[in-house]
Amino acid sequence: MNILIISGSFYPQNNPRSFRTTELAKELVRQGHQVIVYIPASNYDYTRFQRESRVEIRFVDINLENRFELKGNKLSLIFKRIANRFCYTFLAFPSIQYVWKLPKLLSKMRDFDLLISIAVPHPIHWGVTKSLKKNPQLTKTWIADCGDPFMLCQTDSFNYPFYFKAFEKSFCRRANYITIPVESGKTGYYPEFWDKIRVIPQGFDFANIKKVEKYMPNEVVTFAYAGAFIPGVRDPRPILEFLAELTIDFRFHIYTNQSRLLENHTNMLGKKLLIHHYIDRDELIFRLSSYDFVLNLENGTSVQIPSKLIDYALCDRPVLSLFSQHIDREKFIRFLNRDYSQQDIINNIEDYNIKNVAKKFLDLAI
Repeated sequence: MNILIISGSFYPQNNPRSFRTTELAKELVRQGHQVIVYIPASNYDYTRFQRESRVEIRFVDINLENRFELKGNKLSLIFKRIANRFCYTFLAFPSIQYVWKLPKLLSKMRDFDLLISIAVPHPIHWGVTKSLKKNPQLTKTWIADCGDPFMLCQTDSFNYPFYFKAFEKSFCRRANYITIPVESGKTGYYPEFWDKIRVIPQGFDFANIKKVEKYMPNEVVTFAYAGAFIPGVRDPRPILEFLAELTIDFRFHIYTNQSRLLENHTNMLGKKLLIHHYIDRDELIFRLSSYDFVLNLENGTSVQIPSKLIDYALCDRPVLSLFSQHIDREKFIRFLNRDYSQQDIINNIEDYNIKNVAKKFLDLAI
């Protein structure tokens, strides 16, 4: 098959949509298909990646970073944050540029067997909708892949204005299929399109997974969280405040690019809390496999499930899953005392094998 993928994230970025796009593109080529991937313009040299993966990389002239760079004095930073939030929420800027840039890029392309557009950002889907209106011969099948909902999202701090509903419904009508990572996520989309929804979970190349050869309990109970935070939802601060009240000794490792959110809490825990920047996913799984357990912060909704749970399953350590706004203190203390009887079990791990995930996408094109 000739396959076209359009995404806002790709290797070497370290986020779920990047993993989704990169692993899928590489596996589709391994299975004998020709794959072109459009991603935002980048200074990264993809020469070696293209040679080794045989994935063809092309660029959309778009920068998805904040409109206003967060530099300057305190007052300036406040203004810029407000301006960025306004542009993002009310104008869908900068990602709205996909709506007029994709139709130009794709106007002369024809006869793809399968087109997969991967959100976030959702304006990628809007741009594909407009492209197909102008160029119906672009592809036989279009799959709009959604990691998170848009208009009916329950985890963002702000709701999108009503006028974006038309954009969302337009792409849902046009797409042949809408793919989401979990069955319960259907409620994040308008019921009139539920018949188009198919569940395809996040996929990973299991062949690259490395773990410690033999796990040994740490001298001091050691656990970790890795991933993004959502203030007021997937928020570590109530947990840090709870842990500061305890006399139990522990080491809590956090891997995040939002360390500023923790600035007022680091002194509370001293040597018990260790903050790390994001690291390569394969290295992260290896490190996690040496800890006593891993912490999952729930979203407080069944619509969106943290993709980090798959990494946790692959590291083969007990998973403590909590909603940070309503901490189950007794459960947490049991884990700190090495009682993992209430650990979360992630079943059917082979569902997340990229070979099986790629096949699910291909089956929709037949």
